[in-house]
Amino acid sequence: MYEFIAPCHFGMESVLKREIDDLGYEISRVENGKVYFKGDESAICRANVFLRTAERVLINCAEFESRTFTELFDAVEAVDWSHYIPRDGRFWVAKAASVNSKLFSPSDIQSIIKKAMVKSLSKVYGIEHFAETGASYPFRVFLMKDVVTIGLDTTGESLHKRGYRKLVSKAPVAENLAAAMIMLTPWKKDRILIDPFCGSGTIPIEAAMIAANIAPGMDRDFISQEWDNLIKRKNWYEVSDEAGDLVNLDIETDIQGFDIDGDIIKSAKQNAQAAGVEKLIHFQKRPVSELNHPKKYGFIITNPPYGERIGEKEILPKLYTELGEGFKRLDSFSAYVITGYQDVEKYMGRKADKNRKIYNGMMKTYYYMFMGPKPPKRRPNV
Repeated sequence: MYEFIAPCHFGMESVLKREIDDLGYEISRVENGKVYFKGDESAICRANVFLRTAERVLINCAEFESRTFTELFDAVEAVDWSHYIPRDGRFWVAKAASVNSKLFSPSDIQSIIKKAMVKSLSKVYGIEHFAETGASYPFRVFLMKDVVTIGLDTTGESLHKRGYRKLVSKAPVAENLAAAMIMLTPWKKDRILIDPFCGSGTIPIEAAMIAANIAPGMDRDFISQEWDNLIKRKNWYEVSDEAGDLVNLDIETDIQGFDIDGDIIKSAKQNAQAAGVEKLIHFQKRPVSELNHPKKYGFIITNPPYGERIGEKEILPKLYTELGEGFKRLDSFSAYVITGYQDVEKYMGRKADKNRKIYNGMMKTYYYMFMGPKPPKRRPNV
């Protein structure tokens, strides 16, 4: 059994926790931007393939307090790293981050940890120089209030890179954040979803993948696939079969993506095709001023411009006013808007029922939730 660390966007921990629960793993703790859980070697495969909202999956290798570089070196040296790194393994500290700790220089932390790992492994393998010609084992280090956590990265390239997004708009929302935005709403595959600022199509594509039960990692590779010392190859085959069996493209959906830029709509269609969901989404060149839909009780889920680019701020009052007017026309819809723009409620003409602070990278944004009426309960078929 291992303890794993799954980092996510700050503010999305509850969604990731629910995902891990649904996979059947025990949550050990939740911190800002991280969910810890326990599982066996197959959990490495299943978490990487199935988690929609995580950034990556790390094995929690060591946790200890360190206030000096000597304490750091000694604590790292005391860990049996041969449990994770084979004799020919290529290993390094890919990233170090420090918050409210005595040790704060990332480059020094990375260097000292690598040296201590080498010394520890030298004792086990009886060699001083490592060829590092084998599989790659990148480590990530977090220091929080002098507590050091060292995680072995099983993912490699971040989980938000599903592989389908070949072409992007100017300010795309990350795939895992788009999935989390959808999963924070009551939207289900039989309900309408419209993104009036769809850009390269990320929110509609993630919604379609959720609707069709397409695992986000089923068409990409992970660095831990080469770790024959830790994971049996059959685990990857089994998880691939599990993911394939769950896919159901034989469904009816009403997922729509609009954008004023015709070229970016073409890109969105190509991205949807790469994701295998082009038949489940209707993309159209359409300004937000023409936002409408003939049916009731749908969802607007969108990532409008924030004003972070030069010359953009001037157009935002008009843009959010038009979004608000469209929302009024769709008077039975709910709207979910992520933005760093401060005057959203003013120009949309309505106070949000809820909002949630979310860090989109290093940018502080808010997820505004404007709730519409609940649809009437369907009568059961007699």
